[in-house]
Amino acid sequence: MVEKKLTWKQLVLVASLIFGMFFGAGNLIFPIQLGQLSGGNWLPATIGFLITGTVVPFLAMMAVSLTNSQSVYDIAKLVAPWFGTVFLVAIHLTIGPFFGTPRTAATAFSMGIAPFVPLRYQGVVMFVFSAVFFGVAYFLTVKESGLLKWVGKYLNPLFLGLLLVVLVLSLVLPMGDTHQAVSAAYQSNAAFQGILDGYNTMDGIALLALAVSVVYAVRGLGFQKQQVSKVLAKAGLLSILAEAVLYAVLVLVGTTSLGLFKASDNGGAAFAQIVSHYMGNFGTALTGVIVTLAVFTTAMGLFVSFAQDLHRVFPKVSYLWWLRVIAFGSFVTANAGLTNIVAWSVPVLMLLYPFALVLILLSLFSKYFKKSPVVYRFVVTSVTVPAFLDALVASSPLATTSHVQSLVNGYHHFVPFAALGFGWVVPAVVDTVLGVSGYLLTNSKRVTALD
Repeated sequence: MVEKKLTWKQLVLVASLIFGMFFGAGNLIFPIQLGQLSGGNWLPATIGFLITGTVVPFLAMMAVSLTNSQSVYDIAKLVAPWFGTVFLVAIHLTIGPFFGTPRTAATAFSMGIAPFVPLRYQGVVMFVFSAVFFGVAYFLTVKESGLLKWVGKYLNPLFLGLLLVVLVLSLVLPMGDTHQAVSAAYQSNAAFQGILDGYNTMDGIALLALAVSVVYAVRGLGFQKQQVSKVLAKAGLLSILAEAVLYAVLVLVGTTSLGLFKASDNGGAAFAQIVSHYMGNFGTALTGVIVTLAVFTTAMGLFVSFAQDLHRVFPKVSYLWWLRVIAFGSFVTANAGLTNIVAWSVPVLMLLYPFALVLILLSLFSKYFKKSPVVYRFVVTSVTVPAFLDALVASSPLATTSHVQSLVNGYHHFVPFAALGFGWVVPAVVDTVLGVSGYLLTNSKRVTALD
């Protein structure tokens, strides 16, 4: 059988699909906010942000590629089948109807519609807007084969073109220099804070889930088996490199904007100020178009991935019904408001990211211990308590109680990097070394006994 060759056009198309599915409004506004908050320390903060914002998503793509997985379940089930199911559902609820997908419509409304609507009417208008937004996304994703056409070929290039206009103006006519005031969180350990800020993009866990949609699209181009993994790796690298450059420029624009503006409450308001500075009232309308296109492509990708993965795990419920679940659930949650959605998501992300990161790294090196379930269980167990404690710290109502504060103080005092939000790292590294060493030693003794 002659191996099908990947053309440059196909590579760019698949890379555009990957980029379009996970680069949404959050990816647009968080780097700008990072730039304003980090000020003169924008460079180390950017490096940290790129680790979780670009490197981790690329490693997630590679994990899916190297293990020939078709969903996050295939990666997580090595711990235990029940864990694979629970982790898959948790991720899809997080990036789906609970936080990620509702955030798309809420962000589009906040930046593109709300400025033109009187405060007393915003609730009603948001209700109508979110219904139309998710209704159209549902219609376009009913047929899985339509994803590549709409996202990769039309919507994403249009979004990038509009965004490029804003960025070029910001670089050619800068509002200030990079020697700006630094907020408290970035005065020390700016790189670590940047890593935590990268969690907000949700890309590390999203790429584990969204990879299945890319696999379907690549197969639709005529590639099979090992070819799919190779195409996925090449297109993923191209997409991640493009995103890294874009992130760096956005951070730089956010930093230089402090020459004219004070740091905004959020990146959305900062971006709107920057656009209005260069384009006036027209810029405000353009902001709405850019953001709506960005989040709409993301919503489509999340819809398809949610329905495909949950239908695979729960086959008695059809793809179409799961699509209806995410459409309706996202509509309901979106009307809670963007502020609430973002606040609720932080503790959940602090809980899920340690599991996602160790599963990604174990998958990348699984050939050295032949995907031994014992190693997977050993390492995942080691991050469980730190992950829950980090989530507890991020849960502001609970974190203020005296008993929780005592627990957290002990955790931060005795566990390395815990005070920075990375208490899971040392246990994960130690247990990985112990688990793999134990596997190799046991396997070596078994081979010797057979000889």
